[in-house]
Amino acid sequence: MQDAPTAKELIEAVRAFLEERAMKELTGHAAFHARVAANALAIVERELEQGPRAEAEERARLAALLGHDGELGDLNAELAGKIRSGEISLEAPGLRDHLWQTTLDKVAIDQPKYSGYRTALEREKD
Repeated sequence: MQDAPTAKELIEAVRAFLEERAMKELTGHAAFHARVAANALAIVERELEQGPRAEAEERARLAALLGHDGELGDLNAELAGKIRSGEISLEAPGLRDHLWQTTLDKVAIDQPKYSGYRTALEREKD
């Protein structure tokens, strides 16, 4: 185990510096690149926070769909192959829900402010 600061704390500190100090003093391409860097760090933060749960749940859904466990990448490749070959259709029990939840989890990490994502969350509440 690493001593403090943790990876998450280091990422937060650099992102905060970029957003609160550096971007205010930069212009043009430098300001744009600082914004890109801050956004990339925010994605890494969310990946560290949400990624393990999302991957575990995705793997469990895939195992249920395919009838066996395995590595996440292997399970995804197998499912894609079965969909491509027609062995599994979109009507298969649980497939639509799996694809929807996997998409929501990925967008939650990558672009949680995306308006389509926000709309989807609101619809799920209803």
